[in-house]
Amino acid sequence: MAMMTAEQYRESLRDGRLTYVDGHSIADITQEPCMRTAIDWVAEGYQRFYSTEPGAYNPMYAMPSSKDDLAKRAEAGSQADITFALAAVVLALMTAAPELAKSNPEYKRRIEKFVDHCRRKDLRVCEAISDAKGDRSLAPSKQPDADAYVHVVDRKADGIVVRGCKMHITSAAVVHEIVVLPTKHMKPGEEQYAVAFAVPVNAPGIKILNTTYAPRVEDARHFPASGKRSMPEGFVVFDDVFVPTERVFLDGEVKHSSLLAHSLGLWERAGGLWGSAHQADLMVGLAALIAEANGLEKTPHIRDKINEMIVYATMIRAGAEAAWSKTGFNADGMVQPDQLFTNVTKYFAAYHYHEVVRNLQDIAGALVVTAPTVADLENPETAGYVHKYMRARADVPGEDRMRLFHLIRDLTADAMGGWEMVTKSLAGGGMYAQRSVARTHYDLAAAKSIAQEAAGIKPAGAAPVANDASANAATPSRTNGTSTDSRHQAQAPVSAAGVKS
Repeated sequence: MAMMTAEQYRESLRDGRLTYVDGHSIADITQEPCMRTAIDWVAEGYQRFYSTEPGAYNPMYAMPSSKDDLAKRAEAGSQADITFALAAVVLALMTAAPELAKSNPEYKRRIEKFVDHCRRKDLRVCEAISDAKGDRSLAPSKQPDADAYVHVVDRKADGIVVRGCKMHITSAAVVHEIVVLPTKHMKPGEEQYAVAFAVPVNAPGIKILNTTYAPRVEDARHFPASGKRSMPEGFVVFDDVFVPTERVFLDGEVKHSSLLAHSLGLWERAGGLWGSAHQADLMVGLAALIAEANGLEKTPHIRDKINEMIVYATMIRAGAEAAWSKTGFNADGMVQPDQLFTNVTKYFAAYHYHEVVRNLQDIAGALVVTAPTVADLENPETAGYVHKYMRARADVPGEDRMRLFHLIRDLTADAMGGWEMVTKSLAGGGMYAQRSVARTHYDLAAAKSIAQEAAGIKPAGAAPVANDASANAATPSRTNGTSTDSRHQAQAPVSAAGVKS
């Protein structure tokens, strides 16, 4: 076992992978201008966690077995590049492994072997789940083009051959392994689509068509966020790709086809909460600074908008802390975040994100998209005008105010801002998915029991409700001194009459 250095990571990308961007094939991805930022970002992560200690490995491959482990993982993730978050797919595999073993014990062994391989070789992985899907009104087996969903097209003695396409695959071009999962629950008759596996990025038949919000400019200083942190999104084509049997984690068991997607959704959403909390704090800070730079920090409606943003940021952080503290376990003793708090907080962050962006832009004003560039500040012919007219108050230099506008634009009103606006709602599954999972894990029976007690309604099969139900309505969360909030308890809720409803 040996960890990679940043330079070894760069060299590992020169492996013959077939990638494209802006309509041309990439001969050497480490030299492609709009890929350099992404590669530099991942390389920084390699350098940050590099160790020569025997047996050392990146903390993204540490399987949590306690709340302390989750806390350590969150701390490490806050210091890492985006591939740390994408390792959610490894956690998803390990979470689902005990259940998959019920259909085929080999699946669990293969998953553990694959994860160990990635850990020992210090490889980076990405998740590939969203299919092309074709006509959304038709099931996978009814599509005019069978390749609308990744599926098995041939079987050999030592593996399977797959065809299709996975879309929106973050970092596919700059990692080493692609983990493919079914995008949805498959039904009987759709066994060829119920397939999960892992393949190297340079496997024959894999082609990656990339797009990126990285700045297409020589001077990236005008893009203080995306000029330092960007990642390509891949349109990953599987053109009759051979997958060895040892790399197949699900093959035809339709009853398990949604298990991996649900496991990935949990870890991806939970991991994203800390990023959302940090982003929310950043936007609050920008709103406060630009309001001060504009001389409007005491204006009532500006203060109100910032207050709304503070509530947003605080609720996300509270939800993230709740999700990572109310834990559960799989059959192997692997700890996992709370499903309810994870999904509700992810939904809240996505639902209100557009309001926060609107507030920030409204507080800042039109200079968000019209402020001069850093190069204008350096040109002797224009620098004086920039300093003079970008200054709004004596104690805030014009350059500082200009840089605030640049960052707000890059984060909310340029290519990266557009990417954020869309992915905030859709990454990790659309908001409908979060609502559905939240309802599944919310103890609706307990809530109904509370409401029945408050209204003096007798639950079906229960003894008569006591006459003092109206008094209990004032404190519906308590019954005889005992909490009736059982949303995180295994037992059924107990009514005022002591009968489980």
